[in-house]
Parts: sequence; C-alpha cells; structure tokens
Amino acid sequence: MVGTPLGKNADRLLILGSGELGKEVVIEAQRLGVEVIAVDRYANAPAMQVAHRSHVINMLDGEVLKELIRKERPRYIVPEIEAINTVTLLELEQEGFTVIPTARATNLTMNREGIRRLAAEDLALPTAGYRFASDLEEFRKGVAEIGLPCVVKPTMSSSGKGQSVVREEADIEKSWHYAMKGTRGAADKVIIEEFIPFDYEITLLTVRYAGGTRFCPPIGHVQIHGDYHESWQPMAMTPEALQESQRQAKAVTDALGGYGIFGVELFIKGNQVYFSEVSPRPHDTGMVTMVSQNLSEFELHVRAILGLPVPEVESLGAAASHVILADREAEAVAFDGLEEAFSVPETKLRLFGKPDTRPGRRMGVALSLGQDTDQARQRAEDAAHAVVIRYDQ
Repeated sequence: MVGTPLGKNADRLLILGSGELGKEVVIEAQRLGVEVIAVDRYANAPAMQVAHRSHVINMLDGEVLKELIRKERPRYIVPEIEAINTVTLLELEQEGFTVIPTARATNLTMNREGIRRLAAEDLALPTAGYRFASDLEEFRKGVAEIGLPCVVKPTMSSSGKGQSVVREEADIEKSWHYAMKGTRGAADKVIIEEFIPFDYEITLLTVRYAGGTRFCPPIGHVQIHGDYHESWQPMAMTPEALQESQRQAKAVTDALGGYGIFGVELFIKGNQVYFSEVSPRPHDTGMVTMVSQNLSEFELHVRAILGLPVPEVESLGAAASHVILADREAEAVAFDGLEEAFSVPETKLRLFGKPDTRPGRRMGVALSLGQDTDQARQRAEDAAHAVVIRYDQ
C-alpha cells in the first residue's frame, strides 16, 4: 500500500545525491505515488528539479545529515552517490530508519578496502591481486609486491578520480600523489591492483527483491580516464562466462543484503571472471536500460525498494548509450544541434539540467537502438557528437 504525496499518509523517499541517476529514480518513485525529497551539496541539482522538495547540505557532515533525516522522517533513505557519511547511516538504521539496500552495504561499498576484502577474503571470489597502502613507503612496497604494470585507485573515490596505471618506476611517486589528490572524504589509503589483461569488462545489473534475484542482460562499456563514456547491451559472452558472472554477482549481493539494484563490475578473460567492484544503486553504464529493456534500472530499483514484484527482464533489442560531455567551466549553458541529433534513427536524448559545467562533466546522454550493438553504438555516438554545448548562454 502506497500513500498520497504531501498527505498525512505519504510514503517518503529521501534520496542522498541528486545527479542524473537520482533524477530518474525520483521520476519512477513519483509515478508510483511516493513523496520524494532530494538532497545534495549544491542547489538545483537534476533530481531536485523533479522532486517534491529539496535540501542543500554537506552529506559528509554526520550531525547535519542526522538532523535532516530526523526532521523529514522518510520511510526510505536511498543513497545515490558515495560521498555520504555512511557511519551516520548505520546509526540511523539502528534508530529504525530503512537505508537502501542496507546501511552496511552502503558503508562497505563506499570504501574499496571493505568491498574487496568481503569479495576476495570472505567470499573467495576471484579478483586481481591487491595491496593497500597508507603512506608512500608502504605504497612503494605494495607496488613491488604486485609488480608492474599495476592499477592504483584511492580506496574512496568515484568517476575515475585519482586512478592511474603505474607502468615504470618513475611513475610511482607521481601516482601516489595523484591518488591522494583524487581521494574523497577522510580516506587516506590507496589500493594497488594487479593489472589483468582482460578481454572486456561488464556491468551486471543485479536486482534483489522480495521474490529473489533477477539479472539484466550484461552491459559492455568503455571507460576513459576511469569514467564511463559509452555502454551497450547486450554484451556478447559465452554461456560459461555469463553463468559465472551471475554466480559471483549473486554471491556478493546476497552478502550485502537488502532490496534494490546493484551494479556489479566484472573483468572477463576467456571464460575466467574476476570480480572488480559493486555499487548498491543504479549504475551510470546502466543508463542504456532506458532504451534497451522493458524495465529500466531505475524502475527495477524503485519496484524492489517498495517490495513489489519484479518480472523477468526482457531485452528490447541491441542498444547503446554515449555521454555528452562539457569541455570547460561555465555558469550557464545551452544545447544546440538537437535537430541533427534527433535525425539519427531510433535515438533519444536525456539532457540532465545540471546548472553549471566543468571539463569532462557529464551533461547528457544519447540512447540508441540498432540492428546490432555496433550499429547502436555508432548511432549513439553520432547523436551525442551532434549536440553542441553553448557556454554562458
């Protein structure tokens, strides 16, 4: 049973992080009669523009976060980003609040050390070899033990910030300082990972709901500087690799618990599957599902949160997404070239409505269908590149 928004019996969902993914979650929640409160560190974020009301706070400040949640009394607290005081969420869950999927899942996955140790040490899932380091001396030792080349990431970061590949001795100190600069919150560690020459990587969207677990078709993607640039669905895989991917995804999401969608990232080499990371929320590569599936990742997330049935996910055909990026800082933008973009067959656009830009900031996405994934990818790229951002307009 769902109440009436803004009424005495309203079911309130408070979303922490109001970017483009949160915006789609808000829209889907409102379609089912949920009252939504959007929260972020800056005003006029995309999800705020479609929520019932919004708040601007520092979500890393535990006391401020507690005060807001106790005031709003939401039925569901839905983290959309990592930059949140997750220890506070653990405390609020003890008070009786429902954190999606759970406060423990949010806390573990926020930090690469927590989720890697869970996957590799507790669940014995195959992963790249790894070490953690909290100072430069320990970092040098870890690099020597893992060997070159190796991948370095802050234990707490997002969108590729602070990530680099150490290929030779001369890169070591530079990589350490770059990782420290890109870290988020109070984290002071990095993870050093074995470089796996994988054939491809996938996101396996995994839905935990009251009736069990569902999987979306695997999503292939390309990252540039550690950040999503394009994705497509389905990604061609052998039955053996897909079965093993689903096994690993179910193992890690069952260990995290709760209801909602998880973006499980995996490296594939032949039929060998290596667990990489997991996000307990909709995934940026999963934006392709807005055109590729009968139920998008956002619909699936909201259904699972509300305890509703989740049917088998059906593919609508080969599909792809491609980002629209800003290349400079500006306080106001406009978008040109839409007529050309919409002339690309079987294509949609999503412009996120972000209030300002910076170099590399994701401002929109093109979504295309095709006869096969190659055609869909080309269409999405053509449409995305047709959109011209006009700055300070």
